[in-house]
Amino acid sequence: MKTVDIQPVNDFLACETPEAWLETAVENLSILLIDHANCEKKAASTALNLMYRYVDKPDLLHRMSKLAREELRHFEQVLAIMQQRNIDYVQLSSARYAGGLREHMRTSEPGKLIDVLIVGAFIEARSCERFARLAPRLDDELADFYRSLLRSESRHFLDYLKLAKQYARDAGVSATDVDDRVAFFAAKEAELIQAPDAEFRFHSGPMAAAA
Repeated sequence: MKTVDIQPVNDFLACETPEAWLETAVENLSILLIDHANCEKKAASTALNLMYRYVDKPDLLHRMSKLAREELRHFEQVLAIMQQRNIDYVQLSSARYAGGLREHMRTSEPGKLIDVLIVGAFIEARSCERFARLAPRLDDELADFYRSLLRSESRHFLDYLKLAKQYARDAGVSATDVDDRVAFFAAKEAELIQAPDAEFRFHSGPMAAAA
C-alpha cells in the first residue's frame, strides 16, 4: 500500500489526539467501530445536505456528490468488518464533538457556508489523524483498513478547505478573514479533543477519571 503523506492534516490541526484516547480506543474496538460507522453515515448526510442547500454551486455539488459516495462505501466496509467480528450495530449516543464545533458557526450567508465547510475540514482532518495514529496499534486487518482510508480522508479535508476559500473569495471575503475563522475553529476543535469526556466515541476526548 502506497504511503500517504498526512503532514498537511497534522499541520492543519492544533493538537494531536491524546495518548489516553488511543489507549481507550484499543480497549474498546466494538464501540470504536460502531461509532466509526455512525461517523461515515453522518459525513455522507452532511455532504448531501450541502447539495440540497446550495444547488447553485456546481463545484460544491460535484465534490460533495463524490464525497457522499465514498463515505457510504466506507460505511459499508465498516459494517462488513463488524459482521465478521460479530459486533452488533447498536444505538450509541452522539459525541459532543461535532455539535461543539457547529454551535460556533455563523447563521447568515456567506459566513454560514464558509463556516460549514471549515468545520467539515476539521472533522475530516481529525478522522484522518486518528486513523493514522490508531493503525500501528491494531490487528493487521483493521490496521490495513484504516490505512486504506487515509488517502480519501486527507482529500476530503482539502476539498472542504478549498471550497471554503473559493466561496469566500466569490463573496468578497478576504483571505485573512478565512484564516481567522480557521484559527478560531482550530482552537475550539483542540479544546474538544483534549477535554475529558464521560463516554468513549470516535471523536471524543480522553475519558474522564472515575469519581
